[in-house]
Amino acid sequence: MTLNNSRSVINLKITRRISIILLLAFLLLTYVARIIKYPVLGMSQIFWTLLIVSCFAVIVLLPVILKFQYVSYTDEGDSIIFRYYTTGFIAGKKNSIEINKRTFSGFTINKRLFGLIESVTLFQQIRNNVAKYPPVYISGLKRGERVKIIRSLSSFAPQITAKPGANMS
Repeated sequence: MTLNNSRSVINLKITRRISIILLLAFLLLTYVARIIKYPVLGMSQIFWTLLIVSCFAVIVLLPVILKFQYVSYTDEGDSIIFRYYTTGFIAGKKNSIEINKRTFSGFTINKRLFGLIESVTLFQQIRNNVAKYPPVYISGLKRGERVKIIRSLSSFAPQITAKPGANMS
């Protein structure tokens, strides 16, 4: 299985650029050219400025707060591969995690901020130790894509079997 959220990342970048253009156009028309005459719809110039700047801040800062990342996942072949980078206002460093399926020793799912920020932490068996990779934030993926990744990782994770007579409570 191979999937990525490149389409969502592109839409996010387009939305961010359009919002920058609209904010600059508003500021230019209101404060420099003074073409817009106030009050508009009974609201003052300061109200409209605060409203538009607040909307702009939400559009720009929400992906940063929710830790949206570009994520590419593939489990084809002998390896599990995650490629990812932060999609905030300034794109982050590109990272890659490649784990051989035979040495993959499991994963954890972490949710924060009422489940809006979701990450996957991968583990790999290296000699007699277990290596823990940095979390990959999958908040920017659609719900169905997150479920597919978790099912895929679960299918490769080693199954823990209970020993006879062990207390499972």
